[in-house]
Amino acid sequence: MTGEARPKVLVTGATGYVGRAAVRHLRALGCTVHALGRHDPGDGIAWHRTDLLADGDLVGAVADIDAQVCLHLAWSVPPGRFWTHPDNLDWVGASLRLFRAFVAAGGRRVVGVGSCAEYAWDVPLLREEMPLRPDTLYGRAKAALADLLFAFAQQEGVEAAWARLFFLYGPGEPEGKLVSDAASILLRGGRVATTPGEQSRDFLHVDDVGRALALLSCTSMTGPVNIASGQAVRVREVLERIERLTDTEGRVDYGQRSLAAGEPMKLVGDVSRLRDEVGFRPHFSLEAGLRDTVDHWRQRLQDRVS
Repeated sequence: MTGEARPKVLVTGATGYVGRAAVRHLRALGCTVHALGRHDPGDGIAWHRTDLLADGDLVGAVADIDAQVCLHLAWSVPPGRFWTHPDNLDWVGASLRLFRAFVAAGGRRVVGVGSCAEYAWDVPLLREEMPLRPDTLYGRAKAALADLLFAFAQQEGVEAAWARLFFLYGPGEPEGKLVSDAASILLRGGRVATTPGEQSRDFLHVDDVGRALALLSCTSMTGPVNIASGQAVRVREVLERIERLTDTEGRVDYGQRSLAAGEPMKLVGDVSRLRDEVGFRPHFSLEAGLRDTVDHWRQRLQDRVS
């Protein structure tokens, strides 16, 4: 869709952690955004109340929107149990119903959102063309959905792209995640129990993730694409930076937790497609992104006591 007028975009998961950032950047690009889901995103965004997991009139709701692009972010399972929860299967079915309704209504481009968990984590550099060997139900569900989407899109003559997200952080991050947990605990005067921290991961600020998805939605690029920074950073370095930004010292207890069995020491995404075909480069450096996250938590804690 490069070079065309900015499309009307149907977004699911618009009120979620990534969805809010994606919607903000779609609007900044000049797209008309319609949110499809259970919750009103507010801010003047057209909202169509629909429960994707229920047997409502999904076909009618999608037809009423009449969008050219579908950015599908919705996917919700219990926190801390998403790797193995059977609800992953429900979301595969709900997603396929959405894709079918969207194409039947004349939609021309689907952008699905997956995960680096679709890859086999036995090599450090993860490229889109690599064979997929996910080890969890979540990763398998995402990989299976992508495979079905590509087959369906080819058959129906529409575009399909699949964004594999790596390790996100930033304001609004759900509880149980490394960066926000460390920032909030240290700002409250607590201690952070963690692994030795020698493993390296590919971190990307959520605002950059949202911008990458918005740009991807407005291109004609098809197939899988890594949404990542392309840089591996040691977890210990991340935590040390958070300590400096929170003006704390000596309250991260390295080695109090063990790495999970089989957890790799290094994971980083190849971002060649994201850079060259989508035209994306991160705005946030790691330092700026961590500062933004710490400032968010500092403000939240101040608001609670005021």
